[in-house]
Amino acid sequence: MKYLTPMRSSEFYRGAGESEVRARLPGDAVGFEAAGGSRQAEADAVDRDPRRWGILLLLSVAMLLGMSAWFTASAAAPELQRRWALTSAQVGWLTAVVNLGFVVGTATAALLNLADVVPSRWYFPASALLAAVANASLVVAPGFAVALGTRFLTGFFLAGVYPPGMKMTATWFRSARGLAIGTLVGALTVGKATPYLLEALGGGAVAPVVLGASSAQLAAALLVLAVYHDGPFAFPPRTFSWGLVGRILRHRPTMLATGGYLGHMWELYAMWTWVPAFLLAAAARAGGPSSGTVEVLAFGAIAAGGVGCVWGGWAADRIGRHRVVNLAMLVSGTCSLAVGALFDAPFALLVGVTWVWGFFVVADSAQFSALVTEVAPADAVGTALMLQTSMGFLLAMATIQGIPHVVDAFGWPLAFPVLALGPVVGIASIRRLKALQEGPRGAA
Repeated sequence: MKYLTPMRSSEFYRGAGESEVRARLPGDAVGFEAAGGSRQAEADAVDRDPRRWGILLLLSVAMLLGMSAWFTASAAAPELQRRWALTSAQVGWLTAVVNLGFVVGTATAALLNLADVVPSRWYFPASALLAAVANASLVVAPGFAVALGTRFLTGFFLAGVYPPGMKMTATWFRSARGLAIGTLVGALTVGKATPYLLEALGGGAVAPVVLGASSAQLAAALLVLAVYHDGPFAFPPRTFSWGLVGRILRHRPTMLATGGYLGHMWELYAMWTWVPAFLLAAAARAGGPSSGTVEVLAFGAIAAGGVGCVWGGWAADRIGRHRVVNLAMLVSGTCSLAVGALFDAPFALLVGVTWVWGFFVVADSAQFSALVTEVAPADAVGTALMLQTSMGFLLAMATIQGIPHVVDAFGWPLAFPVLALGPVVGIASIRRLKALQEGPRGAA
């Protein structure tokens, strides 16, 4: 199989072998070619379907609403901490256990091939609905142990929202796929930041944050169920196979793309989880703004990634995914080294750097997924995305839980530099993938 690099539709079909083209064209396009039509003309025609932008808007709104429950416990952590007398480590677990649930959910889905066997238009809304119920249960949780259970289930069911959403987007886009998936992940980023905004508007109460997010998830489920259908680049269906995960693990391009994603994930969720507490500590030290204002600034630091994802997708379709992800990791890794040194700097400067960090720390996220949709076996794309995200979120748990221990031992100025290790490893992995794709043999 020819290893596919990011390219426009015309380049895609010139660079792929006949079997690869047939595997990735929709059935009507294959029939068109068999009848003697122009393969290039058919590919270009289906790739210009004007409906794809409306579907992208639909999926982006659904993703924003559907993923809004991820940080509800983190946003409401001050109230929950007072209610249950939690330690800082226990507060960290309220977010880390969502990651754990997501890891178990994606691993289960990968082993059972759910994203390649169950149609996404059913899988996504069912998962969003179940996640909404699990998230809402936090409001009536009597204590920390039950709260952990509800957060675990929230993450478990969100596994059926995020990767299937990317696969659904890819069925409508061949060219501009980087921009499309980047826009989707940008919407996801804003959705994850939303609980901090709800917390600031709700005055710190738990119920408005949690129930607001669950209501948003219900709306996402109904939206996809009522409107979505697969596009002209739908991936071929498959039957269940126990060996599919092993096949993906042995596929070197997919694993190198996943290696870059792992470096990215080492940094991302620890930053998202702890930058609000970091800014609160810096504001208190500097006699800065109120906690409500800081919550809004923290929302901005995370939500800036939504713009970053759109930029990353736009740039990746023009200069290549490899360059964009390595640039983003270089800048975000530099910011993770810099913010600690600026802990005692003017608060406005510190906030500015965290917003730059928030922009770049997730600007590359969608492009790792786009790479997987391009290099993974066509009949295993959904499972490959599930496996990639499962491994990434499992790794993210280590840094989410590790940051409080570093803060306790050394203080906030030394808390974030360790996150720069992820971008170093990620850049190395993507450089190897690039070399493999451009190598003289270029085939498996």
